[in-house]
Amino acid sequence: MVKFFDYVQEDIPLVEERMREQSNGHHPDLAMALNHLLSAGGKRIRPATCLLVGRMLNADLDRTITLAAAIELLHTATLVHDDVIDGALLRRGNPTLNAQWSPGATILTGDFLFARAAKLAAETESIELMKVFSKTLAVIVNGELTQLFTSKGLVNRDDYFNRIYAKTASLFEISAYTPVYLAGGDESLLENLRTYGYEVGMAFQIMDDILDFTSAQSKLGKPVASDLRQGLVTLPAINYVENNPDDPDMQRILENNRGVDEVTIQRVVAAIRESGAIQAALEEAREFVNRGLAALELMPDYPQKAALEELALFVVNRQL
Repeated sequence: MVKFFDYVQEDIPLVEERMREQSNGHHPDLAMALNHLLSAGGKRIRPATCLLVGRMLNADLDRTITLAAAIELLHTATLVHDDVIDGALLRRGNPTLNAQWSPGATILTGDFLFARAAKLAAETESIELMKVFSKTLAVIVNGELTQLFTSKGLVNRDDYFNRIYAKTASLFEISAYTPVYLAGGDESLLENLRTYGYEVGMAFQIMDDILDFTSAQSKLGKPVASDLRQGLVTLPAINYVENNPDDPDMQRILENNRGVDEVTIQRVVAAIRESGAIQAALEEAREFVNRGLAALELMPDYPQKAALEELALFVVNRQL
């Protein structure tokens, strides 16, 4: 267990239990689905961030646990819908709900999780927090629509960074700064915490996109270069295209999206691995983390501050 979890190791199970409670009194298959989703694992980095900040600011623990559960349940709901959109049958090596249920049933389960996440957010009894929660959900959905209608086959840094903010960093952001609303505390800390969450969240997704190229399928729990197979160009591939604009294999992928044979995909993956594209992406991820650490450095020396620094460094040093 990574050391920063030591501060919250007793709280994370309480967050998961609060998430599981959301199916109580509802259709039994919803309880089965929620248990399946939570049992599939996950690093719980978002709840850990929220809990560390909550403890740092001396926010009410029960309300912080509720907030952490709301954010993680929102994240879980987005994954359920993502798997339907992508036609994914595996996540973290386990069958998705989409692989076991009809698309309609899977989408309705995701809708249920969104609703219960909103209920948990409301139970924090913070109007400001509820506004942020609603806004973040809109950002996530808008990002998904942009990805579906605009981003396929597009080699564009601005598009990429906007996508990963909507998909990932927005949730890290609210994990880091919304506990301020529960602490009844110093809103002068809010912008530093918002910056920390944003920068670390961006780095987290870049690292996911790096691991999508560098890890084996057995560790990924899904095909290598899964985004590229769908025509979505992530940072390692952007770096590669910028330095190899005439690569015919890459051009075929960008023009044909899912209609490219496996041999071509494997050639492109090998070429990206052998180039400096992955190292360049890693350096950019570290730059994001360094900016997050700089924002954190401006804050008072709370005991949990070192744990948040360690969490940020874990993000860019992690492996599957």
